Amino acid sequence: MEQDIPGIIMYTDGAARGNPGPGGYGVVLLSGTHRKELSEGYRLTTNNRMELMAVIVGLEALRIFPCQVTIYTDSKYVADSVVKGWVFNWVKIRFKGKKNSDLWMRFLEVYKKHQVRFIWVKGHASIPENERCDQLAVAASWEPILAEDAGYKPDK
Repeated sequence: MEQDIPGIIMYTDGAARGNPGPGGYGVVLLSGTHRKELSEGYRLTTNNRMELMAVIVGLEALRIFPCQVTIYTDSKYVADSVVKGWVFNWVKIRFKGKKNSDLWMRFLEVYKKHQVRFIWVKGHASIPENERCDQLAVAASWEPILAEDAGYKPDK
């Protein structure tokens, strides 16, 4: 039965010019001969929020459930939070003292619909699809009209 589950390869990256500052995310989705690129920019955000947003938007773009999704990210923050189980412990403490809880809760909603595996890759290491995601994220951060990252809360 597992061979009937679609396999998706996803590359993601996030960027912020200043941290916080204008930022964006980039996603490349691959399945067989199909390819889809996604990106969006935000007026004021952080690099970690954009790294996580890229994963969320990529998973939300999938229209078949479940999929076997292999996510390549250069974000230790995102990969380690899931692979090492930190985010699941954060749920137990209701994200008390943790940043980006709005995005983590959104992530967990879509994450549970798929079979997801994270692979950390070194950023800027000439991995073509990772480089493409970086280009998409950076370009999105320079768009003339940027969205508001409503969940971003500046440190006090």
